[in-house]
Amino acid sequence: MTDLRWLPRESGLKDHYLWGEEHFSEEAPGVIFEKRPILDPQGNAVKDLFSAWIVLNNPAQYNSYTTEMVKGVIAAFQRASADNSVVAAVFTAVGDKAFCTGGNTKEYAEYYAGRPNEYGVYMDLFNAMVDSILTCKKPTICRVNGMRVAGGQEIGMACDTTVSSDLAIFGQAGPRHGSAPDGGSSDFLPWMLPMELAMWNCVSCEMWSAYKMQRLGLISKCVPVIRQDGGWLRNPAIFTDTYVRDGEIVYGEFKSGDEAKKARELVKAAATDFAQLDATVNQVLWTYTNLFPGCLIKSVEGIRLKKKFFWDQAKVINRHWLAANMNCEAYLGFNAFNTKKITGQDTIDFIEFRRRMSRGDAFDAQFMAAVLGKPKE
Repeated sequence: MTDLRWLPRESGLKDHYLWGEEHFSEEAPGVIFEKRPILDPQGNAVKDLFSAWIVLNNPAQYNSYTTEMVKGVIAAFQRASADNSVVAAVFTAVGDKAFCTGGNTKEYAEYYAGRPNEYGVYMDLFNAMVDSILTCKKPTICRVNGMRVAGGQEIGMACDTTVSSDLAIFGQAGPRHGSAPDGGSSDFLPWMLPMELAMWNCVSCEMWSAYKMQRLGLISKCVPVIRQDGGWLRNPAIFTDTYVRDGEIVYGEFKSGDEAKKARELVKAAATDFAQLDATVNQVLWTYTNLFPGCLIKSVEGIRLKKKFFWDQAKVINRHWLAANMNCEAYLGFNAFNTKKITGQDTIDFIEFRRRMSRGDAFDAQFMAAVLGKPKE
């Protein structure tokens, strides 16, 4: 939790925080906000200078964000932005499985599905969360400790710099589960990738490795987190040497067959160690600390403006479509995912959906029952 000794008012400065402690919690699901001392290259704490750590805390649900957690992220970035002692903000999560897998599907399915107006109000909060990252007056670092998928990928891409575990995977899920990647991906990716790669990443729901993300310039740094025989073992499930196979560069691609199976078993049995990941974060923080703060944030915002331009053009109209969609494809997609333990499948029957759509069938209870999974025997 926040160290109250470092609130601005304690030093005689004005308190510019919009919220107190009510949006932060160490109990899951929630958002943890804490200040950690800046460390010099020898590991010594620098007096009076900090990084703000904004930590998603919902590991049981792969750090998917609930409505209350969205409020916590907004409050945390506003606090980091307004605190003169903070050099930069580090956005990360609890555990070693996931940074964030997007919005909380259980909450979506059980509350927002069928309530488009309520989901529209929720999307106002989501948009404010992305805005809070893009307008933070401190550089923002996404420390990826695991999966960064769907809305998690989008809030991660809103950050200025990404430092990732090499076990992490990245990608979208929207078109497969009843939504569209309009929480930032459709705005940010065309700036970051050639148009066809941006298109494929947005619509295919294909997962990419951290090494592929780094090769394509979507993240800054990728470091191993498995220790073996006193050294570091790169993710064994990924091709980490560059060569051409069937005319295609395979660096950063996933292995298959027996190789993939053995790699998964090794990773499952291994213990993760984030020492090198945190050392890399500290290097970035130390770089920022040794720059003029005004010149630094002006430079950062000069780059952000390009991402922010298209985000600002589309975020409001996207909000309205996403809300309306909660009565249609999103209703099916989120409920299919939420009932996967009952049905054994996490998606609808897309073939049957398309057949009924081609016949012009009404989107009614009979339509929905036909495409949703049936309970397992």
